[in-house]
Amino acid sequence: MTFTELFALVDTHVAEGRFPGAVAAVRHAGTTHVHATGVQHLGSAIPMTPDTPFRIASLTKPFGGVLAQSLIADGTLDPAADVTRWLPELADLHVLVHPTAALDVRVPARGPVTVADLLQMTAGFGLRMDASPLAHAMWEQQVAPGPLPPALDPDTWLTRLGALPLADQPGEGWQYHSGSDALGVLLARVTGRSVAELLAERVTGPLGLTDTRFWTADPLPTAYAPGEDGLEVLDPPDGVWSRPPVFESLGGGLLSTAADVAGLLGAIADDALLGVAAADVLRDPLTDRQRASAQTFLGPGRTWAAGNLELTLEVSDPWTTPGRFGWTGGTGTTGYGDPTLDLVAVLLTQRMMTGPHDGPEEFWQAAHDAVSR
Repeated sequence: MTFTELFALVDTHVAEGRFPGAVAAVRHAGTTHVHATGVQHLGSAIPMTPDTPFRIASLTKPFGGVLAQSLIADGTLDPAADVTRWLPELADLHVLVHPTAALDVRVPARGPVTVADLLQMTAGFGLRMDASPLAHAMWEQQVAPGPLPPALDPDTWLTRLGALPLADQPGEGWQYHSGSDALGVLLARVTGRSVAELLAERVTGPLGLTDTRFWTADPLPTAYAPGEDGLEVLDPPDGVWSRPPVFESLGGGLLSTAADVAGLLGAIADDALLGVAAADVLRDPLTDRQRASAQTFLGPGRTWAAGNLELTLEVSDPWTTPGRFGWTGGTGTTGYGDPTLDLVAVLLTQRMMTGPHDGPEEFWQAAHDAVSR
């Protein structure tokens, strides 16, 4: 099996200027192929290579999900536990009577946020894609999700988040992203270790994923965002990820390579994680109400699995099959495993997505077609 047409598609996107460069990794029938194309910076001749690191954004979430599941598996964490034992900033929460209500039109939370709520994104707080007072307040307080990790230290970030009302009662709705960052704060406080130390000890180290980390002193490809006059710099080579972060974000803070991301997804597919059963990572923990809320963001036929990643339940796009799992990052990164097709594929670019219809659908259709003929 070769992936000539798939890799040619990525080459075409580079040639057409969609992104300056990219690296793809595909595993099928026991063999992994890695393809690097293009350059690391507009106007430069520095080529992308198979080991080029990328800001993987929300592809960080499955790494954090596997880490949390390892702490649950060994008894360090109880998913049902009230998080205020470790996160007192989330005590005495209030909930808006409607997500778009004024900030003072609220009622007390009916119950606590649990560990599972952070992992499943059902804590009641998260990304607001509207012009509501809550969305404005989150941006004003610097706790709104974005393409870069939080600029605040974890204690300040959590204090500001906890001072805002929730959009949903804990455990009732589904709100994207922020639960992952709060989960990282929780894991560090529970263990007395940094998130980076925990990740290296329990996930990336055992799996041999040596190029996955929160920062690097080595130059990175320039990260771009589409603008009115073409691609504009989002983060330069010596930008946010070139120094130790103030916040080790499990929502979107990792650097990694295509091979490393494929290594994590492959370990899940092979049930080869250290001390964690793949069935626990891929379990659908959401209630019908929570799942319906999540599908307003994820799309039909999908759920948010216990390993902090998307899981396909029913075919909704021609390149999907039930049991397909993975996620996509807003900085132009995507990775999924598909057990039905014996496929793990990853595409890393440095072009930020502009919205839900600016994604890697062509790549996934070509990957599906390459192994299903």
